[in-house]
Amino acid sequence: MFSKILIANRGEIACRVMRTAKRMGIKTVAVYSDADARAPHVTMADEAVRLGPAPAADSYLKADLIIAACKATGAEAVHPGYGFLSERESFAKALAEAGITFIGPPPGAIAAMGDKIESKKLAKAAGVNVVPGFLGEIEDTDHAVKIAGEIGYPVMMKASAGGGGKGMRLAWSEQDVREGFEATKREGLASFGDDRVFIEKFIEQPRHIEIQLLGDQQGTILYLGERECSIQRRHQKVVEEAPSPFVSPQMRQRMGEQAVALARAVGYYSAGTVELIVSGADKTGEGFYFLEMNTRLQVEHPVTEEITGLDLVEQMIRVAAGERLGLTQDDVVLNGWAVETRVYAEDPYRGFLPSTGRLVRYCPPAQSRAESSPVVRVDDGVAEGGEVSMFYDPMIAKLVTWAPSRIEAIDAQVSALDAFQIDGIGDNLDFLSALMQHPRFRSGEITTGFIAEEYPDGFHGAPASEELLEDLAAIAGYVAAASETRAALIDGQLGGPVYPDGDYVVRVSGTEFAVAVEPYEGGLLVSVDGEEEVDLIADYVPGQRLLVADLDGRRRIVRIAKEGRGWRFTTLGARHHVEVMAPHVADLTQHMIEKVAPDMSRFLLAPMPGLLTRLEVKAGDNVEAGQPIAVIEAMKMENILRATKATTIKATPAAAGQSLAVDEVIVEFE
Repeated sequence: MFSKILIANRGEIACRVMRTAKRMGIKTVAVYSDADARAPHVTMADEAVRLGPAPAADSYLKADLIIAACKATGAEAVHPGYGFLSERESFAKALAEAGITFIGPPPGAIAAMGDKIESKKLAKAAGVNVVPGFLGEIEDTDHAVKIAGEIGYPVMMKASAGGGGKGMRLAWSEQDVREGFEATKREGLASFGDDRVFIEKFIEQPRHIEIQLLGDQQGTILYLGERECSIQRRHQKVVEEAPSPFVSPQMRQRMGEQAVALARAVGYYSAGTVELIVSGADKTGEGFYFLEMNTRLQVEHPVTEEITGLDLVEQMIRVAAGERLGLTQDDVVLNGWAVETRVYAEDPYRGFLPSTGRLVRYCPPAQSRAESSPVVRVDDGVAEGGEVSMFYDPMIAKLVTWAPSRIEAIDAQVSALDAFQIDGIGDNLDFLSALMQHPRFRSGEITTGFIAEEYPDGFHGAPASEELLEDLAAIAGYVAAASETRAALIDGQLGGPVYPDGDYVVRVSGTEFAVAVEPYEGGLLVSVDGEEEVDLIADYVPGQRLLVADLDGRRRIVRIAKEGRGWRFTTLGARHHVEVMAPHVADLTQHMIEKVAPDMSRFLLAPMPGLLTRLEVKAGDNVEAGQPIAVIEAMKMENILRATKATTIKATPAAAGQSLAVDEVIVEFE
């Protein structure tokens, strides 16, 4: 077994690998860029080596620097995590030449599966179902249009070396192909150094299901069940679960056996994943097709670990050290249900725009393990006070829950998301909670189009029931009474025990309630709109950010933040502006003059921080609705900004090549 390994990655996956290595008694070496000098993975490791400046191309993607770090520290092996160099054949070969073990598959398997075009040919030869499409070289846009027409719309254009949702475009028409083919090539070149594109049939009602494989160097290859990854936004996974609510035991076996056959055909060992697109309309269990094979550890591997009881990182390390797998296919038993949500630095209320900045507050929910049910697990690599950088992936953490049943695991997600506290940057906690509560998700009737179909106009918060609004009004009355009482105590107006008490008018997201708060020994009696009193039990200190309240047996977890003269209550996937007033003050508010927001419709503003790669217009140009105006690159993704109506360009304050801040003016209209 190795005595020291280097983790050629950053963030949560670096921390994840280190936890297992430390448990195995293996020393760890971290590498870092200047942006990550004080990151948790650096402090967690036994040793740390600086690679270079913040951009990944100057640090984490420099294979020679990582090999030099291994030699300097005496690391015998390298775990690549995911992303960066994890699927680079050249990196695995370079390590071998330097006498360093790569904790992953053999270089030949990486090469065979890393090219999406060649991998599909191999899959077909191995007897794996493949999606109808064109796998040859596409000459130009006209050739792409011809191919798409022959396959039949809709089609998917994909960068051959792509992954992680980058370099993919869905085309419903010839116009979509003409508009998106060159952009797909550019994204492939920018992200993966390869501008080749292939085109295949888009499967309608598609579900994204993947098979986890594990093999050793002696020829044993097992499948560890499936994961459902259908909840995606712009082809980026948002929610994963294991097992899939769609897959039957018979279908699981057929998928698993085909995945093993493909792995065996390329001499695969270590952990790997075969991704499949599955037709939700096909009830025969045969409508699944090979997408790609990821020759690395997947982001969503924890859900497989939770239902199998295996530590995939440990298995990868043992296999790399030459050990045999200690189990057979019959030993793989799926127990319970696990769900993973990806907590991203993005603002779902503003079209999921990326968010960067300092984590002013970072307090994940309490983790539970051992024999408890449900299990709550948080895999992260950030810390309060740290920076979420524009240079790397915006994922903050992975929240994983396990329970005996799917609904129990989903409900555990809702509670844990309510208790997750993040301040300083935008986050998608509300959106994840809304997904967990959505009736269609809970029923399991999902496809990869779920988010686009259920949120066509964007996300505006999960709907709140009347009961929830009444409970929030009751909690608001309690919070206000406690705050006022504490203020009076500090001013010396009260002495002895302090009990909140008062009558209020409470407005929750525009709905008005009359709230009366009365203390009694052991809790509070709160009435809303003169209805029967509710027994409210909570432990709250003014300024506290998280309140857990029991209202006649209903448990409410509410994140509280001061917002002007009121509060912002966040719970169950929505933010609620709360105002609490004395009755006579509420009567006077109708006479207040409402401040009108300035009209910014004459400006095209940068919706996110990024690089203005192209400006398609100049002053004096006439544009039509839907016409491209500018292209911003953020997180290596191209974002096309279009005109919302026919108008004339008055001025272009920004220029191509300029780095933009959020809400910076790009174009002014007449």
